[in-house]
Amino acid sequence: MANIKSAKKRILVTERNRKRNLVYKNNLKRLVKAATKALKEGSSDAKKAVSLAVQAIDKAAKKNVIKKNNASRKKSRLMKALAKKA
Repeated sequence: MANIKSAKKRILVTERNRKRNLVYKNNLKRLVKAATKALKEGSSDAKKAVSLAVQAIDKAAKKNVIKKNNASRKKSRLMKALAKKA
């Protein structure tokens, strides 16, 4: 455990930010997984699922939960799979 006051504060701040980022990350994973599943099954709401996943990806990138290039890669792969099914 840290001894210095500022180090103790950083630990608290880091934990708070980690929890906040976890919310965005879990939502992102859930929606991307749902979109991938919808594309594999060829369901009619696949386009909507991909759209929701892209929104979540953009939001996570905007909040710096994931990096910009990571977000671009994820979106590209989803859109490519959607185009393949269409």
